[in-house]
Amino acid sequence: MQRTLLIGLLLLTACQVSPPPSTATATRFIPTLPPATVTPTLPPPPTSTPTPAPRFFVEEFDNPPAQWTTLYASGETGQTNLSQQNGKLTFELYGLNTWLYAIYNAYLYEAVHLETRVEASGGQVNAMGLICHYNEQSGWYEFNLSSEGDYNLLYGQWLAEGIARYTLIRSETSERIQRGNALNELGLDCANNNVQLYINGKLIRKIDVSRFGLTGGKVGIAVASFDDLPVILSFDWFKVNEP
Repeated sequence: MQRTLLIGLLLLTACQVSPPPSTATATRFIPTLPPATVTPTLPPPPTSTPTPAPRFFVEEFDNPPAQWTTLYASGETGQTNLSQQNGKLTFELYGLNTWLYAIYNAYLYEAVHLETRVEASGGQVNAMGLICHYNEQSGWYEFNLSSEGDYNLLYGQWLAEGIARYTLIRSETSERIQRGNALNELGLDCANNNVQLYINGKLIRKIDVSRFGLTGGKVGIAVASFDDLPVILSFDWFKVNEP
């Protein structure tokens, strides 16, 4: 049965006291974790003379990526593995309703073009995505697609410690998505109150997001599992350029 990423997102809200005000918003409760297991951590880069972090670059994951941190949004830390090997950054999710972000912290971007290529294996109910204008106070834009053939654009915002609200901006099915265990390329432009979505090299949507008021922030990637396990998502590269 066809399921959308929005359904998977809503599964993360089962512990809410009351439902969200409309079908266009959802709230994810993030468990408070013990200090020893706050987040999965990317391995440290090899010891070397520090060099300035690049503003625009292609990260091919040949070495442990520097200037990145991971954010564990939901699920159990013991059922997640994050590794860098063979020129890929691989997320292995063995728990239900697990959501992870990896954020590049070196710069804030007012206008940016992002691209990545992801190989999916294991369960086919998943999410893989790109993040722009990430700011802990004001929120972020999140472009996700699934191996089932769906994609969405979300506006995320932390409401309080451990509580995030997601507003659905756009959700559709696209024939350009390679379904099942396959490679897909995603692209995302964020500039001048507009977001542009690309799937496998083709611009599919240009969306006015001025009502959310985000003017810039960090960039990153997102992965998620829902009810089909395991989910294994391997990022071949991640590009940050001017739009």
